[in-house]
Amino acid sequence: MARLDATAYTEPDWRVHELAKDFTLEDVWSFRTPGAGPDDFPVMLAAMRAAGGIDNQPWLAKFLFAFRWKLGALFDWDKPVLGSRVRSLRDRLPVDLPAASAGLNDDRLPLEPVYELEREAVGEIANKTVHALMHLGWMQGDGGDFELRMAVLVKPNGSFGRAYMAAIAPFRYLVIYPALTRRWEQAWLDREKLLAG
Repeated sequence: MARLDATAYTEPDWRVHELAKDFTLEDVWSFRTPGAGPDDFPVMLAAMRAAGGIDNQPWLAKFLFAFRWKLGALFDWDKPVLGSRVRSLRDRLPVDLPAASAGLNDDRLPLEPVYELEREAVGEIANKTVHALMHLGWMQGDGGDFELRMAVLVKPNGSFGRAYMAAIAPFRYLVIYPALTRRWEQAWLDREKLLAG
């Protein structure tokens, strides 16, 4: 895993650019997928889905997610607001960009799928803290192999949302992203086994 400069997200001609102009880019990361070719993005997504979600993360990441959901329940942060207070990105999709039916969903991290193409996919989540997008893209890396890239885009809910994003940043960088990286990079290496069963 490597954290990338913002241009790694802004320079490629992703379809999400036309839909998410009012979101702020928070992070861009790359994930190693040795031997991957230009047509392997659907294989990578399938392997990630098969590898499982939060419950298959290391104990510290699971603990942080559980603690966060407890706080959310206590302070009523996580009531879904897509379609009520927050307009879904799906409502912005042009006619030539069909909505996705499957995403990288996990019951404890309910990312709603927005769209999925041959080399990019978007999921979203909205609650009382933030409206966030996870953009996954498939790009050729410096070594010639294709690699997965993840961009996180956010629209915080006022000053509380901005404070929330600042408060969770150390946990994202020190625990969540490294755990996610190990899981996704291992899913690529184990893809044949994961997708055979």
